[in-house]
Formats: sequence, C-alpha cells, structure tokens
Amino acid sequence: MNGDMVSFDKTREFARGALTTVDIPIEAGDVYFVRDLFGKVRVCVSDRIEKKKNEPAEHKRARCVLEELASRLSEQLGSHGYPADNGVLFMSDSMLKTFEDTRADVEKFDRVYWVERLIVGGEWWTVPDRRPNRCVKRWTLFSIMGGLGRSAAAAVLARDLARRGERVLVVDLDLESPSLSSAALDADTPPAFGVADWFVEELVGQGDRVIERMTGEPEWARNLKGEVRIAPAHGADPGEYLAKLGRVYMDRRDSPWIARLRKLLDGLEAAHSPTVVLLDIHAGFHDIAAAAVTGVEADVLLFATEAEDCWRNYGILFHHWREKGLNNDICNRLEVVSALTPPDDGDDYLRRFRRNAWKFFAHDLYGYPADYTGRFMPRKRERITLVDPLAIYRSRNVAATASPDRLDAAEQEAYGTFLSRFDPVKIAPSGGGTG
Repeated sequence: MNGDMVSFDKTREFARGALTTVDIPIEAGDVYFVRDLFGKVRVCVSDRIEKKKNEPAEHKRARCVLEELASRLSEQLGSHGYPADNGVLFMSDSMLKTFEDTRADVEKFDRVYWVERLIVGGEWWTVPDRRPNRCVKRWTLFSIMGGLGRSAAAAVLARDLARRGERVLVVDLDLESPSLSSAALDADTPPAFGVADWFVEELVGQGDRVIERMTGEPEWARNLKGEVRIAPAHGADPGEYLAKLGRVYMDRRDSPWIARLRKLLDGLEAAHSPTVVLLDIHAGFHDIAAAAVTGVEADVLLFATEAEDCWRNYGILFHHWREKGLNNDICNRLEVVSALTPPDDGDDYLRRFRRNAWKFFAHDLYGYPADYTGRFMPRKRERITLVDPLAIYRSRNVAATASPDRLDAAEQEAYGTFLSRFDPVKIAPSGGGTG
C-alpha cells in the first residue's frame, strides 16, 4: 500500500483489487468479506477447512490461498484491514448463517459475499414484498429534516379521514421527539402505555398485555363519523423513559428489531380494526425511519421543501437505493409533499420544487448523468409523484405542532390541496394489497 490513507469509502474498491490477485478454490466453500462495526475488513470462512490433523490436501491448499488473500487485504486496506496473521476468521456454518438473520447487509461481491455489520440503519437495505389481501391502508409520514410540519399533517389528515367515516390509527414513532403524543392527545386522558413501553415489555414476553392499553381517543375526534385513535410514544406516566428508549431498538435472538415493529403494528391493527394507519416517524436516517419507510408495507409521504440542500440529503437515500437495486420497488411507494409552501408565491415555488425533485429523482434514484439535459421519463405513477406534489401551504394561523381542534379556521387554506388526495376511492386497498 502507498502512503496515502485508505478511507472507509475506498475499502470496497481496494478489497476488489485484492480479490483479483488470487484464485479461490471451490474447496474453500462460501467466502465472506466482512466489514465489521469498526469498519475493518476480514475474510470469514467455514471452520470445516480450519487446520486439523489428517486434513485433506485440498483443504490445506484452500487455506493457503485464503491466507494469501488476507495478506493482500492487509496490505491494500491499511488501518481498515486486519494484520495478515489475523486476517482469516474460521466460523461455524451456523454462525455464518447469522449474517442473513441479523442486522447486516449481504450481497454478492465478485467471487465472495460482502457483508456489512451494522449497529443501526440496516432496514434501509431491503424493501420486502407486500402481503396479499391486506385490508388496512398504511401511510408513513417521513422527512429527511425536522420542522416541516409532519406531525401536524398527521393529526389533520387523521381528523379529515375520520370525518369521512374512516377508522384511523395514528402511531407516534418519533420516539426521540414525541410531539404528536403531547399535541394531539388530551392531557387528562392519555393511555396507560405507549410505543416505548410495548418495546421493552415485549422483550420479556408482556407485549400482549400492553397492546390493549396503549391508545387514546382525542377529544377533537369524538363527534366524527369515523374514529381516531392515537398510540403515543409514552403513556400517562413516562416513567423511566430514557432507560426504555435505550432498549427500544434491541434485536431479540429469535426476532430482529424490524420484525418486532411489524408485530407491534399487526397487534395494534388486530386490537382496534382501523381502516387507515398513519405512522409519524423520526426525521432523518434513523433506524425507525428506515423501518417505517421500507419495511412495514406502507406508502410513503415524502415531506420536502424546494431547497436544494433538502433534496441533496434525499439524494443520499436515492443513491443508496439505486446502488442496491431497490429504486423501482421504493419509487412505487413514494409520494412527494411540498411542505411549508408559501401561499403568496405558490406557483413559482412549486416550479422550483418540481425542478429540484426532478433532478434528484432522475440523477440519484435512476442514475442519469449529472449533466443530462434530456427529458426524464418515469412511469405514469412516478410522473404523478414528481409533477404533482401534494402542497401544504404555510399559514400564520397554523403552527407546525398545532392540535387539530385549533385548525378549523385555517385548515382548508393550508391543507385543502393535500387532503384532496385522500378520498375514499384512492385510499381503499386493492385486492392485491397496497397496505
């Protein structure tokens, strides 16, 4: 290796280079390049070829090749590699299988598998298929940055849907900043438990005893044709909330965290029989955002502004999904919301909004060259998503965290365009399941 530092972003490139210098024999079995939690890369293989007495000659040859590969990795990767004499890790077949079952990204990498060991963020790597014949419609309200009025929009949308007869369940998954829990529920009638309580009680087998006692009906929804129930981040008494928060995202031996989140949502739906579920989630790249965007069979309302820095941050996600081959799967679930649209400059603002959205969808999600000046031609659904963003207009009479019982005067002005998207025909799940 030369004297230049090899950064984290260069480790794949250099690992590929090391791989081209050896010819891995079939006797080696499946070979993994594992980039661990420290960002260091090591060769992992089955312990079936570990040094033993009276071992077959082909095992010895395979081991020698792998040791040579480990030496090349150490030389190429510098601080992101392991010393050559510690560069091959022999593991049981059952341990190797855990790469598929735990928080890791596994992909074919030339003649080996490349494995990302992750503490957080693993849910951005997959977009599972929807279950057929779901009778509940789910929407995730997501923004890459805070302050865009996402929680207020969730409450306003919930009330509007309930006015039209829908049974709406709103789940506050913004556990680090639970504004919906405090703004939308009445202070004197919160439920006994919240989302964080369920996650810690489920760890010890008590999730089912919590699920029936973790939703409340806000006062402003009690005279509507339908109903609104809110599952807050915490219950009436937050208790040791920070201690709970430190355990929310734990994997169980038999159930990774994303499966636990799906279990929570399925349990709430079974308990309350909603027709619509709204998920208000933490802004940014957090694990709970990843899971609610890609892993829970929800369509996604993507809150954004026309500012290029907002779209540049979305571009990080778009580029990641394109690199993982998930761009078509995820784009079919996205609908863009123009948050904080200025009412006095709406047309010009939305033109700028569309221009930036178009650019980043085309370049980062679909891989058009940065200097491409031709016409981007997405499919019909995507063209609607980009050309006709749902606009929520900024209003002095609507605070970003306002409770919907105080929005009547300004609601139609600010949210009318946004709410018109959610008529009963458009929100009904199809026979194939859109929830």
